[in-house]
Amino acid sequence: QVQLVESGGGLVQPGGSLRLSCAASGSIFSINAIGWYRQAPGKERELVARIPSGGTTNYVDSVKGRFTMSRDSAQNTWYLQMNSLKPEDTAVYYCNARIRSYGGSVMDYWGKGTLVTVSS
Repeated sequence: QVQLVESGGGLVQPGGSLRLSCAASGSIFSINAIGWYRQAPGKERELVARIPSGGTTNYVDSVKGRFTMSRDSAQNTWYLQMNSLKPEDTAVYYCNARIRSYGGSVMDYWGKGTLVTVSS
C-alpha cells in the first residue's frame, strides 16, 4: 500500500508565495518519475512540473521562472515552490509518482490534492 499526501495549499494574495509538499509512504522500493499537476475549476488536469527518472525537471510554460520543483529522496518527499502567484494559478494541485513496490509492481499513484487559491 502506497500513499501520497500533499500539504501546503491555502489562500494567498497575487504576487505571494506558497510551498507545496508531497510525502510518499508505504511499501516503496523506489520512486521514479515524480510530478505536480493541477486542475482549475471547469478545466482539465494539466502537468505543472515533472522530474523524470534520471532526467531534468520540466515545467509548463505558464509557470517557468516562477515555480521550482525539488526533491528530498531520503525522505520520499518532493516540493513545489510557487512564487509570484497569479489568480490563474488557482487550482487543486495534485502530486503524482511512478513507484516500484517491494512486491515488484510499478504503478502510478496520486495524492488527493491540495487547494491553492490566489485572490486579493
